[in-house]
Amino acid sequence: MAWAAVGPVPDAPWLDPRRRLGLEQVPLAQMPPWLGVDRALVGWRAWQLSQAPVLVADAGTALSLTRVDGSGAFAGGRIQAGRLLQLRALASHTAQLPPLLSLAPPQDVVGGSDGQIPWPRQTAAAMEAGVCQGMVAAVAQAWRELRRLQPDCRLWITGGDGAWLAEALDQPCQPNLALEALVALSPEPEG
Repeated sequence: MAWAAVGPVPDAPWLDPRRRLGLEQVPLAQMPPWLGVDRALVGWRAWQLSQAPVLVADAGTALSLTRVDGSGAFAGGRIQAGRLLQLRALASHTAQLPPLLSLAPPQDVVGGSDGQIPWPRQTAAAMEAGVCQGMVAAVAQAWRELRRLQPDCRLWITGGDGAWLAEALDQPCQPNLALEALVALSPEPEG
């Protein structure tokens, strides 16, 4: 139906360039020209579904927090390294921290079934817990700040690491938010 990409796209004969959506096709008001199309898509879709101010936490390679105001205008955001990027940076730029070979989602690092936040004794688990707890804290703090300004602000969580992040924040995860936006904005098939 349609596709979008951030950054260069390798030659792929199955990707019709006429079906590529760019920033100019996303009806999010007051977008700066440097905004990534991924952030624009999820911000617009969350606002479209909510019709209220939103904060979208997209937990992928980066953890991007995108704010859209109640009128559907881009209102800023924050970006930090995502879980795997943080873990790779720790392993690459420290003398004694190991590379983590597993790309599996974290387990039991943001609170166990007893509600206790773990304090791992092993280095790899401590790295994972520290990174994950930091991401949870960043989203929770941003949402608290926005709800003070706009009590009706809604939090949307998406992205590859969205499921565990949403669970840690006791919020629903919307894993297909970007895809839903692509479908909603897809040009009519030529016929």
